[in-house]
Amino acid sequence: MDLNAMTWRKSSRSGGNGGECVELAAMRGSVAVRDSKDPEGDRILLDRANFRRLANAVKEL
Repeated sequence: MDLNAMTWRKSSRSGGNGGECVELAAMRGSVAVRDSKDPEGDRILLDRANFRRLANAVKEL
């Protein structure tokens, strides 16, 4: 699977000031996550259930 060919999206709430953001790419059954400041760097791949858990945990911060 070529994660470079994926369509990466950043939150619409993310400012254009080069802040600390993550980008997401939806895939069948999973979500890929990368650092917007380092798009060629490491990525993580989470199944949708674990991504939901992560997103909910972040919302609680």
